[in-house]
Amino acid sequence: LLNINVGGKLFQIAYKAAARYPVTRLGKLALYTDPMKKLQLCDDYSVQKNEYFFDRDPSIFHYIFHFYRSGVLWIMSEMCPSNFVEEIEYWGIHLKYSQCCCRILFEEKQDELSEYLKIQKELEAELEPLDSAEQFEGKFLGRFRKMIWNLIENPYSSVPAKIIAVMSSIFVLISIMGMTLSTVEEMKHKTGKMWMEQLEMICAIFFTSEYLMRLISSSSFKNFLRAAFNAVDLVAILPFYIQILFENMDEGDTLYHEELHKVENVSKLGKVLKLIKLMRIFRILKLARHSTGLRAFGFTMRQCYQQVCCLLLFIAMGVFTFSALMHSVEHDVPGTNFTSIPYAWWWAAVSLSTVGYGDTVPDTVLGRMVAFGCISFGIILNGMPISILYNKFSDYYAKLKAHENET
Repeated sequence: LLNINVGGKLFQIAYKAAARYPVTRLGKLALYTDPMKKLQLCDDYSVQKNEYFFDRDPSIFHYIFHFYRSGVLWIMSEMCPSNFVEEIEYWGIHLKYSQCCCRILFEEKQDELSEYLKIQKELEAELEPLDSAEQFEGKFLGRFRKMIWNLIENPYSSVPAKIIAVMSSIFVLISIMGMTLSTVEEMKHKTGKMWMEQLEMICAIFFTSEYLMRLISSSSFKNFLRAAFNAVDLVAILPFYIQILFENMDEGDTLYHEELHKVENVSKLGKVLKLIKLMRIFRILKLARHSTGLRAFGFTMRQCYQQVCCLLLFIAMGVFTFSALMHSVEHDVPGTNFTSIPYAWWWAAVSLSTVGYGDTVPDTVLGRMVAFGCISFGIILNGMPISILYNKFSDYYAKLKAHENET
């Protein structure tokens, strides 16, 4: 018998049983005749007791011991997958010796653990700042840049930093409110327009100052440009300066400008200006910098992009299928709106989303049956991913909030 001492517990395995698996550690121990090779396989050897000592986990070795006796590797669900894999790799036993049912459950648990660790790492990276205070050591104006970095990027570092973070959110809301009010008819007059322009200029100056402070305090210009939040900041301030550039283009040509202001609403340049002004709506994304909820929502969309794409695919399939069915049963009805399949796409999309505007409705019994099928499919389809997305969002939000408070 082989006397095996694992972590202080003695096990006895027949040489014949161990030798049946020559590629395993104990199989080699049973087959080798050279004492030096045997000593390389174990951690220690007692000559008096004739025991081979292994400094490993004795609780897991019970399953290894059972494997040599029965030829089957049992896996208990309560065991840590990483620890168990590490142990069986040490003893040279492959997972293929386990039962199919055990192996499937074990691999599922391994995948779940790997996915959990991956998400945990990404959640920590989500809250981890682009730079850290240690990166400014030994750099040009390191202390000054570190002070600015704490003011802009670390709202919990001091009271002024918290004030700047709150002011940033307030200016975003003011800017969005100003853009909204500028579309009101009463605010399009000279006085209201002047107030709106001044408000926009103040907001743009604040956002520009904030962006420049972030740029100055960044330890790596390349990483700064690659960061998503910094790209949002740039998009938030560019429309203001592009608008000024377009409005003051060819300043010397007075007649051209008079003509331009007359036809601004219909000219190509006027349309470009309107589009540039509309880009200011992206400023609301700046709130995500200081909002855990918005970060959790974005993180959920990134993690669940496969489910979202699958949902969009099902919606597209439903739209094409039910629009084709509706056209086939309604196209002969006098005065119908379902004159072609593309015309029926809008009705199918509205019905699948269960909105049901009622602007286009079927007139025949068959058409109503198709509509009922479309609505029923839409209810089932919309109900499938909502619980998954909500559960993941609430989970990610709780983890982000806990990690943020911990930090």
